[in-house]
Amino acid sequence: MSPAKKVMQEGLWTNNPIFVQVLGICSTLAVTNNLRNTLIMVVGVTFATAMGSLTLSALKDFIPRKVRMIVQVLVLSFYVIIVDILLRAYLPAASKQLGPYVGLIITNCILMGRAEAFAAANKPWLSFVDGIANGLGYGWVLVVLAIIREFLGFGSLFGLKILGDGFTPWTIMVMAPSAFFLVALALWAANTYKAKLGGKK
Repeated sequence: MSPAKKVMQEGLWTNNPIFVQVLGICSTLAVTNNLRNTLIMVVGVTFATAMGSLTLSALKDFIPRKVRMIVQVLVLSFYVIIVDILLRAYLPAASKQLGPYVGLIITNCILMGRAEAFAAANKPWLSFVDGIANGLGYGWVLVVLAIIREFLGFGSLFGLKILGDGFTPWTIMVMAPSAFFLVALALWAANTYKAKLGGKK
């Protein structure tokens, strides 16, 4: 298996940011009651992680160790600001709904985690792939949670009504505690499946 494929596999599944590293939980709770907002957040995080890792990997030999963390925050903030500006310009309604959560992408542990654990020790291209892999690994979990929460909480997907007037919305699904329960169930299911695979091997 090529290094890029291995990195992609790790980000999407074997070292998934949510299932294995348990990172990015705050945004998981905040935005997954709406599928459209979840997809926007996933794109923003993936872009910032990939481009941030690429840039920091390219600059790693020029960054003094004493200011490494400061430079990482500055570079990642730059890409998060680009995401925020683009949202305000082209999707103002979504930007207003997401509010401060777009700016808070910089506090997502996935960005700093991949910059410190991978980009600081690997070449730019591989760091870029790692950023995409971890962004998408984080993203597909959020999308699944958002589908469940919006469907049961509002009876809709992407804001389009799917269930009729006879459906009684599950109010708990649009509240943060439901995301805690769903993430816990997802962690249990993923780790149980991995354990079974390991037993078979």
